[in-house]
Amino acid sequence: MPANSLKIGLIGAGRIGLLHAGNLTSRIPSANVTMVTDVFEEAAKQCAERYAIPSFEQNYHVVLEHPDIQAVVICSSTGTHARIIEEAAQAGKHIFCEKPIALDLASIDRALAAVKQTGVKLQIGFNRRFDANYRRVQQAVAQGEIGRPRLLHLVSYDPAPPPVAYIRVSGGIFLDMAIHDFDMARFLIGSEVDEIVATGGVMVDPAIGAAGDVDTAVVLLKFTNGVIATISNSRQASYGYDQRLELLGSAGAISIGNNFPNTAVISDGHGVRRDLPLRFFVERYTESFVSEMAAFVDAVLFDTPVPVSGLDGRAPVVMALAAGKSLAEGRPVRLSEIEQ
Repeated sequence: MPANSLKIGLIGAGRIGLLHAGNLTSRIPSANVTMVTDVFEEAAKQCAERYAIPSFEQNYHVVLEHPDIQAVVICSSTGTHARIIEEAAQAGKHIFCEKPIALDLASIDRALAAVKQTGVKLQIGFNRRFDANYRRVQQAVAQGEIGRPRLLHLVSYDPAPPPVAYIRVSGGIFLDMAIHDFDMARFLIGSEVDEIVATGGVMVDPAIGAAGDVDTAVVLLKFTNGVIATISNSRQASYGYDQRLELLGSAGAISIGNNFPNTAVISDGHGVRRDLPLRFFVERYTESFVSEMAAFVDAVLFDTPVPVSGLDGRAPVVMALAAGKSLAEGRPVRLSEIEQ
C-alpha cells in the first residue's frame, strides 16, 4: 500500500457497496479500505472476507469514531444518506456519497451546511459524468465543436424494473432513475434548468402504479440559456440496458449509442444483426465507477476540488421534485416553485 494512501471506511455492503469495495481494493492503489459496516452484519462480514478488508462492523458509528479513517464511502439506503453525511462531516471525515443525498431539500441543505461548516470534502456519486462517451459529448459542447447547443435528447431504459418494495422507498422514477439523466443534462449543457414538464404512465407493471409511481415517463427541460432537452425513461426494455444520447447544435450534432459486449456483426440471407447491448449498469459503466472513485481519492490526497459537489447533488433532486409535481398536477413547473 502506498505511503500516501487514503484510509477509507465503507458504509453499506449492498450491491453498490460491493461494487465500490471491489474497485477500491483492486483498481485504486492509493485507496486503503480498512473497515466495512452494514446494518446486516453478515453482509459486512462477507464483503470484508471477499475483498480482504481488515475489519467489519454492524454500526457505522464505529467508522466515524475511528481516528485513523480519513474518509467514508456511503452506500447505505437513501434514507440514511443525509444523516450520515452530517455525522461524518462533524467527525472530520471526507465523504463520498451515493445519489441522491436525500429525497427532500431540507435534509439536503442541513447536510450541505454541515459539510461547509466543517470544511470536509463531499463528492456525490453521479458516475456517468466519468463515462468516456458522455465526457466526449461534454467536450464537444465546451469546445464549440457543434456550435451552440439547441436540442438534447437522452434515452435511459432499464432491462427490468426493481422490486416494488424498493420503488416504495426510492422516491420513484424521477428521484431514483431519471436523476442520473437530470444530472447529465446539466453536465452536458452547462446551464441550469428553469422549467420542467413531465408525463408518464404505468405500462410495465400494474404493481408499480399501485405503489404510487409510474414506470414509463418523458420529461421536457427548458434551460435558462434556451436549450430544450427531453428525457425518455422506461423501467423495462426487453433487449437490455439502453443508454443513448443525441445533441443538436447550430454547427453540427453529436450522438452516442449503446455499449456492446463485442463488435461482431453477422450478415446473412435473413438480415444483419449483432448481439444485444450490455445487460445492466454494472457492465455498461464499469470504468466510470472506477474513475469517479479514483477522482475522489485524489481530491482528498492532493487537496483539490471534488468533480461532483454537494450542490451538483442537490440540483437534480430539485429537478426530480419538479418533474413529480408536473406529473401530479399536469402542468409545467418552474424550479423556483420547488425552491420556495
